[in-house]
Amino acid sequence: MKKIIIVFTGGTIAMRIDEKTNAAVPAINGEQILQMTPGIGTIADIEFLNFSNIPGPHMTPEKMFELSKTIQHKLKVEGFDGAVVTHGTDSLEETAYLVDLTSNADKPIVFVGSMKSSSELGFDGPVNLIAATFAAVSDEACNRGVLVVMNNEIHSAAQVTKTNTHTLDTFKSADFGPIGFIDNDKAYFYHNYTKRQYIASQTIDSRVDLIKTACGMDDRILRFCVDSGTHGIVIEGMGRGNIPPAMVTGVEYALSKDIPIVLVSRCLMGKVLDSYGYPGAGKELTNRGVIMGDNLPGQKARIKLIVALGYTKKLTDIKDIFEKGYY
Repeated sequence: MKKIIIVFTGGTIAMRIDEKTNAAVPAINGEQILQMTPGIGTIADIEFLNFSNIPGPHMTPEKMFELSKTIQHKLKVEGFDGAVVTHGTDSLEETAYLVDLTSNADKPIVFVGSMKSSSELGFDGPVNLIAATFAAVSDEACNRGVLVVMNNEIHSAAQVTKTNTHTLDTFKSADFGPIGFIDNDKAYFYHNYTKRQYIASQTIDSRVDLIKTACGMDDRILRFCVDSGTHGIVIEGMGRGNIPPAMVTGVEYALSKDIPIVLVSRCLMGKVLDSYGYPGAGKELTNRGVIMGDNLPGQKARIKLIVALGYTKKLTDIKDIFEKGYY
């Protein structure tokens, strides 16, 4: 049997309904979750680590980076064959992506969560955890980067995002779909997302802001971010990557201070491209030095910039990390 470490970080999978407030709160540790998951010990030789027990919105980039280093130590030094990480679904995609960017392990790392607490009918935590463990012991899961397993689907951490506030199939890879699935107690992979990227950063820089664009916005938020000490800005633009013209002076202000700006789209699917040339459009912005963020959603582009800034402050290198995939 393969030796798998299950790292518990919290989230709904570790919650119960509090009788006084009638709301879900952290209440269960890793050992208790495993007790609710009969048969998991027949899949692998399981050990577990209670890394934390926090809701998804309480996760920080610093905790994500610490988690990444912990997982890599378990795999590379302690000899585990794979890792399963339970996590709150609100920020699961961000943590999984940061671990993906900062880990070059060839062994499986699988993130999993639940949409229902242990007090609710249909608690999906145990079945998701079992599915994630089946993925972690699969030889085919090696060298695929960090994976996310929910609702018996296998997704690449680089592509998956939470799309619905409550449904069990909330995690989707909008552009390319899942890369596999769990069926009959086995992981099946039917295509591979090969655009993996590793950034050999020894630290991170979380002073990065995210701004969502809407009609009629001006440069006030951009200027505030710069004046309050931001180290990087991600803009979720419209469509292909365009912003209202009144925001452009704020972009110029940030770039004049050598603050990197990464442009992505607020659209669910598709990549940004500098195909429009009017004021505030992608071509004008890239000519000024704005970096294109491919098909990343804003929250993941921010994670990538946080990691990139921990590795280098050179704008040309950061541009290459985003636009070429290497530096």
